[in-house]
Amino acid sequence: MSGSGTYSFAMGNTERSRDGGVQSVDRAITVLEILARRGEAGVSEVATELDVHKSTAFRLLGALEERGLVEQATDRGKYTLGFGLIPLAGAVSGRLDVTRLGREACERLALEFGETVNIAVLQEPYAVNVHQARGPSTVLSYNWIGRITPLHCTSSGKALIAWLEPHDLNPLLKGLLDEPERFTAATLTTREAIEAELAAVRDQGYAIVVEEYEIGLNAVAAPIRDQTGGVVAALSLAGPSYRLPPERIVDLAPTVVEAGREISRRMGWWE
Repeated sequence: MSGSGTYSFAMGNTERSRDGGVQSVDRAITVLEILARRGEAGVSEVATELDVHKSTAFRLLGALEERGLVEQATDRGKYTLGFGLIPLAGAVSGRLDVTRLGREACERLALEFGETVNIAVLQEPYAVNVHQARGPSTVLSYNWIGRITPLHCTSSGKALIAWLEPHDLNPLLKGLLDEPERFTAATLTTREAIEAELAAVRDQGYAIVVEEYEIGLNAVAAPIRDQTGGVVAALSLAGPSYRLPPERIVDLAPTVVEAGREISRRMGWWE
């Protein structure tokens, strides 16, 4: 009986600790939102908006200041957003840019070929779709935006990792191959096969999949580069295998590659 009571008490403490941690995170985020809206604010102002004691607001601001997310103007005692936010914003801005700059090309391809066109970015160990355009021929209205997909058996995934340096690619491949997931009979699940496929992608300048991720789904993808020449996203065109058989995919590849180059030029890259 006493053991059960001790367990319940421990669980209660754990739950309260977890709830308190979530509340602290929520308050810290609110502090950043307050400073973004007001430009600057003192401890008292932050405490008032959060409806907490000044000591709590001071601790929150101190924690954020230690991480460089807020800064204190010593002459006024006010806090502003810090430069530590810049790397975080930079990690997102590239994705926002490629979505905005790639929208026109995506819609044009979708309209011209009647298939689904996506832009995906690398979020290890997956590809994440951040933009989609649907062509008039698409039968299903499935929304791929925000969906994570595997790297080794999707055209976008292959295009995203084919040009990685070995020190970045090798850990990814190791993670993929520790527990290789076979989605269809065509899925590549050995290091030798995947490395050979990525070499072919680099030689061709594009990646294709023929029912490797889903039965009845084929796709082709090309890299999108930023001003440094690094691959930051992939542009893919996908459709049912009866409309996009392998020979059709190969025929469409140069057009997809050129659209990827067009977006890359908009991103500041020049060959």
